[in-house]
Amino acid sequence: MSVSASAVPVAHTRTSVIVTCILAALAGLMFGLDIGVISGAQDFIKQEFRIGDDQISWIVSAMMYGAAAGALAAGWLSSALGRKRSLMMGAVLFVVSSLLCSAAWSPEALIAGRFVLGVAIGIASFTAPLYLAEVAPERIRGAMISMYQLMITIGILVAFLSDTAFSYYGAWRWMLGIIAVPGVLFLIGVFFLPFSPRWLMMRGRRAEAEQVLLKLRGERAEAEHELAEIAEQLKIPQRGWHLFQENSNFRRSVGLGVLLQVMQQLTGMNVVMYYAPVIFKNMGYDAHAQMWFTAIVGLTNVLATFIAIGLVDKLGRKPILYAGFVVMAIGLGVVGSMMHLGIKTHAEQMFSVTMLLIFIVGFAMSAGPLIWTLCSEVQPLKGRDFGIGCSTFTNWVVNGFVGLTFLKLLDHIGAAPTFWLYAAFNAVFILFTYWLVPETKDVSLEQIEANLMAGKPLRRIGQ
Repeated sequence: MSVSASAVPVAHTRTSVIVTCILAALAGLMFGLDIGVISGAQDFIKQEFRIGDDQISWIVSAMMYGAAAGALAAGWLSSALGRKRSLMMGAVLFVVSSLLCSAAWSPEALIAGRFVLGVAIGIASFTAPLYLAEVAPERIRGAMISMYQLMITIGILVAFLSDTAFSYYGAWRWMLGIIAVPGVLFLIGVFFLPFSPRWLMMRGRRAEAEQVLLKLRGERAEAEHELAEIAEQLKIPQRGWHLFQENSNFRRSVGLGVLLQVMQQLTGMNVVMYYAPVIFKNMGYDAHAQMWFTAIVGLTNVLATFIAIGLVDKLGRKPILYAGFVVMAIGLGVVGSMMHLGIKTHAEQMFSVTMLLIFIVGFAMSAGPLIWTLCSEVQPLKGRDFGIGCSTFTNWVVNGFVGLTFLKLLDHIGAAPTFWLYAAFNAVFILFTYWLVPETKDVSLEQIEANLMAGKPLRRIGQ
């Protein structure tokens, strides 16, 4: 049955687009909840199971290794089952594994539950931005994808606040289990999402794709124009692995994407996200203060993300990255120095917290959102799925390494040298940004690809 353009009012269409994108972006909320929730539960888990830092490190990092596995599988799932069904699968796994974690009867069961939780997040973190890019109209696509990043930071904040409330009762099982509730709500919401029009076209279901676009765009001319664009794009097959083998310029862009993700993880941000209470304990705060300051970390992360959203298309990528790495290097360097000198007075405690929050601002305004933007911009069309898949997998593997090694570093070299190490990484990344990172502001993806394939130095492919 056909639908006339007049049957779908434009006002209703804009609302339906925004509602659809918000529902899909809620995958970022689940992502953030999972990142944040474990930080407040660690001490209570250690006490109940009588375990040490090594096993806690595995409990923390199991989620990241699960996410790496989920991200590897997500490309095939999103193609074979569709973006919508992949999101539903991720939601089901998220709910089941959250409940498994809350009911864990041993450290090994908790590690297994965290791994499955990671698989769910890996699927969602790959599929949700892809779905958003395919259903949002071009004029609001950037804002909708940025909303996904914002949802991650909001999820982290909500998890920190939830942990703080449950910490008064030592209820770590509730900390880990309560996140199943938004998982259920997300699953219900995804059920009502339309299929991606691009995926429908990939499956030869053009009439259904047209119906979805008519509902989302409201005007037949706009829907048919976009349908024609999708059909044209699908004539260019994804052949990333073959291109990677055959073309050294493509290997350069994949390598850059991998390096950018290594840089993002070695800033030290996820150390703070996973182990904030441990860090505040080293600053001399008691248990309840540790939890409240952790919540403040989450709030700072949310608010500072708006800086990147507001400035990235005005100032460009590289100036913001330079500023971010400088701020992060100084912030962590000062925190390390304060720990070396000894934090004794309340004023010294507050100064140390302030410098840690400045570090958070530096990350949230720069490397947090911009690394993902650059990773998608530098990959040529024929190999974009492969290139983004490689960088996403790298993100989770290095993320897991960081989560696994932080407590070991604290035990073996001490708090101050550990923070100095991450400060040094950020200082080195200033040089990497200068040598290797292109400025892609106001440059079309086609021009970036042409420059890359012409053999221009990586930092000049945006010119």
